[in-house]
Amino acid sequence: MCGICGEIRFDGKSASIDNVKIMSDRLAPRGPDGSGILARQHIAFGHRRLKVIDLSDNASQPMTDTDLGLSLVFNGCIYNYKELRAELSKKGYSFFSNGDSEVIIKAYHAWGKDCVKRFQGMFAFVLLEMNSGLVVMVRDRLGIKPLYLSSTSKYLRFASSLTALTTLDGVDTTIDPVALHHYMSFHAVVPAPNTMIKGVQKLPPATIATFKPDGKREDSVYWNLSFEPTAQDEGKNEDQWRGEILEALRLAVKRRLVADVPVGVLLSGGLDSSLIVGLLTEAGQTDINTFSVGFENVGGEEGNEFVYSDLIADHFSTRHHKIAVPTAELLKALPDVIASMSEPMVSHDNIGFYLLSKAVSEHVKVVQSGQGADEIFAGYHWYPPLSHSIDPVADYTRVFCDRDHKEMSSLLQPEWMSDDFSRDFIATNFAANGAKNGIDKALRLDTTVMLVDDPVKRVDNMTMAWGLEARVPFLDHELVELAARTPARYKIAQDGKGILKDAARSVIPSEVIDRPKGYFPVPALKYLKGTVLEHVQDALTSQAAQQRNLFNPDTVNRFIANPSAHITPLRGSMLWQVALLELWLQQHKL
Repeated sequence: MCGICGEIRFDGKSASIDNVKIMSDRLAPRGPDGSGILARQHIAFGHRRLKVIDLSDNASQPMTDTDLGLSLVFNGCIYNYKELRAELSKKGYSFFSNGDSEVIIKAYHAWGKDCVKRFQGMFAFVLLEMNSGLVVMVRDRLGIKPLYLSSTSKYLRFASSLTALTTLDGVDTTIDPVALHHYMSFHAVVPAPNTMIKGVQKLPPATIATFKPDGKREDSVYWNLSFEPTAQDEGKNEDQWRGEILEALRLAVKRRLVADVPVGVLLSGGLDSSLIVGLLTEAGQTDINTFSVGFENVGGEEGNEFVYSDLIADHFSTRHHKIAVPTAELLKALPDVIASMSEPMVSHDNIGFYLLSKAVSEHVKVVQSGQGADEIFAGYHWYPPLSHSIDPVADYTRVFCDRDHKEMSSLLQPEWMSDDFSRDFIATNFAANGAKNGIDKALRLDTTVMLVDDPVKRVDNMTMAWGLEARVPFLDHELVELAARTPARYKIAQDGKGILKDAARSVIPSEVIDRPKGYFPVPALKYLKGTVLEHVQDALTSQAAQQRNLFNPDTVNRFIANPSAHITPLRGSMLWQVALLELWLQQHKL
């Protein structure tokens, strides 16, 4: 897990080492263990390293194999790198390091761009063919690792965070109206390639982008998620599905133990993270470091789930660490949390993951986390009604989106209103092949889009702010494919994730499985009051906000007057959603 950046010139000029150094410095928290820059005429790559696999300097980046004529910068982890290395060794390749980075270079030389189909893991990498000048950029199937791009006719820059790119001059930082619409309507999810500013895009997941020396770009998609059953799936009963899911999850958890440093677990006390702990123990792991965070109660809402995380920690005898954060500490941390966001992310979980990651990084460099289970195993309340929906686009939009287009017109100033981009995006996604019924269409959208640009991005940004690598076994692509093909009726049973709950019964205590569904609660950011409310009001009434002129002041003032009366369908604060965007723009001087 690291940070990567670079500049590629298309106009015959040399790439700027100074620009790459500026971006690399901005990415320093992602890779506190080392740094490097490679400059070659029109190409300059930068890398920040977090040492997790092959702790020696042999695995430092940027990595170049002069014999093969390839250079690489890579962020992530290839979990099956040892198996691939053995296969490549049989083909005659020799290795100078013991890590996964060099395996990518050899695999590309052996199999070309199709090598990515062999990779198990999370990855964003950029590879240079030194002889041809061709640059290849790749992002993993489920977008676990980020890759942002900023380009003109003269150059292309890339980085692991948007804000590394905006530290340089020449980036168009005006608001993208499509992204603004998604942020305010599509539950703050801004799908790739858009970002909140016009001058930066993100490479979509499962995408290979190639750039020729003249700047010509070609994209190809190397993976699609299908919900259609295979011939082997025909005739399977529920027990068979459940058994296959548990075995696939066992393998996913085992894969994510690949490291030359200890691996801990972020333990919320919910089904998903508890199951990871149980499977690690089952696999023979002992003295597992587990970590939980909690906050003060606000508005009668519980601010922690320690009762359940304690139960799991005691049951499996983990080395448990509880972090209790008083509300007074929230405001102190908010500027740093927002500074760590590559894009504005409205979820209350951000500050929880940020403060938890700070504490965790003092003990381990790698953790497993339970993100993704709700999206792939139908854990949310909006899935069951879609099973027999005659208008799934309308039904999904009503329960998931924060506001419809009419409500948008009362919030945004007229110059920012145009098409109903979010509904159009949902309709286009739902119409694509590979998912026949409403529930599968929703699951596909949530797995391949919402999950990428909400929970997964949140975990990456907040953990990497402290040089902590988070691994997500529920997003093992083979497990995701299996879950997609599993009949929806098994997933939505028992108020959601039914088949996963049944699979878990042989691993973890039933008290955790049958508990009411929880989430990572930060009540102080939902029921805004006191110093947090004052901070929000100051931002929204500032000169910068007035000059930006995004929002209708009357609507914003109604939010401020009674924050708890304005809650989105998915239990978020409308005021916090508006304020977070303005705070993010101000924090990053955009």
